[in-house]
Amino acid sequence: MNELLSDAQFNEFRKIIYDSSGITFSETNRSILDSRLKERLREKNLTELNSYYKLITSDKEEFKLFLDSITTNLTRFFRNQPHFDALIHYVIPQIIEEKKQSLGDKKIKIWSAGCSTGEEPYTIAMLLKDKLPAPYSFEIIASDISLKSLMVGQQGFYPDSRVSGIPQNYLASYFTKTDKGYQAKPDLMKCIRFDYHNLKFDMGARNLDIVFCRNVLIYFDEAAQKNTIDIFYKSMAKHSFLYIGHSESLFGMDTKFEFVKTPWACLYQKNEK
Repeated sequence: MNELLSDAQFNEFRKIIYDSSGITFSETNRSILDSRLKERLREKNLTELNSYYKLITSDKEEFKLFLDSITTNLTRFFRNQPHFDALIHYVIPQIIEEKKQSLGDKKIKIWSAGCSTGEEPYTIAMLLKDKLPAPYSFEIIASDISLKSLMVGQQGFYPDSRVSGIPQNYLASYFTKTDKGYQAKPDLMKCIRFDYHNLKFDMGARNLDIVFCRNVLIYFDEAAQKNTIDIFYKSMAKHSFLYIGHSESLFGMDTKFEFVKTPWACLYQKNEK
């Protein structure tokens, strides 16, 4: 297949992508979709786009692989450090105080949504293992629509080039050096549960204290963004915190989240009576 997607085919593929995931393809990123489709056709030994369209509408596993191929998985350890400074100095103390007041449990529940290859949830886990005071504990659910990315996170292995953002004391405490890179230690890995999830749908989690969903909403249109934010709100505890990317905003969206400006970073809070 040498020619670009026809207009009709482009509209057909971007509709099925949007309807199933909320991810929006515009004319500006049409070439990305075109190149990913060419890759999948080569992988499946197909020559016709129509044949591949029929395949993804009849084969759920191939459709997952297709969605995997069109997502962008750009991430790194300790990405946007001010977010993590706010986590330690503002969010965690607020949550602990709330749990004391309500005589709630001592476990802090966190969702890393759109976790990619796992650098974000591992960063959170390292920080909390180091900074969270006794008797509090934590658990992290890490989800993504990319099966390949989730497998990297589950394996917990990163080449030397990928760990440059990790402070040396954390690297020594939580990773084991190997010939080819660094392997997360079992004690760190057991804090995180990696799970396939499409943000268009409710995961079913409830009473989450913190949700990270950074640099994901930019791939959604307004309706899909609103749907995702509403799902987060339903999933979160009465007094909880939402992180989104520094280039993302809930401004102008009909949402119950409150904007919070801390000395370190801006975030959002659910604050129900």
